[in-house]
Amino acid sequence: MTGWIIVLVVLVVIAVLVIGIYNRLVSLRQRVRQGVADIDAQLRQRHDLVPNLVNTVKGYAAHESETLEAVIAARNRAASGRPSSGNEEQLAVALDRLLALGEAYPELKASANFQELQRELSEIEDKIAAARRALNAAVSRYNTGIESFPAVIFAGALGFRHADFHRLDDSEVGTVDQVPNVQF
Repeated sequence: MTGWIIVLVVLVVIAVLVIGIYNRLVSLRQRVRQGVADIDAQLRQRHDLVPNLVNTVKGYAAHESETLEAVIAARNRAASGRPSSGNEEQLAVALDRLLALGEAYPELKASANFQELQRELSEIEDKIAAARRALNAAVSRYNTGIESFPAVIFAGALGFRHADFHRLDDSEVGTVDQVPNVQF
């Protein structure tokens, strides 16, 4: 009889341990997903700001249509692609070219609208960088959690997989909303 009690106690201890590990890993995985959602929200704000910026510049530098079209094309590619794709980098380069037009057009540079949009874009870029750092920290904690003992024994069987810092699974990537295309 005491043998069965000992076996039962050991099984209960193992069950409690596995439940604790599972709940901790779920929490860590949710933080990774929240990090992805935060980046998506910031990218959505950036993508929504681009048409306003282009329209402001268009009023002052109408003959710069090549630059304006390149920004819109880069924005549309970035909005339809994965956040970790090169499309976001191409959008950043195109935005830099667009903001450089402010130097060439003093009236544009002096425009309160343009200055406000530049400030908003700068804030969004800072928020994106912070969200990426937070995501990397969450991924690091999650990966450490599934690789630590005793979680490493159960994590695979419980369905927890290694998260990637650079390339996110499709299930983890939120969608970046589209805004209407700006027509020239």
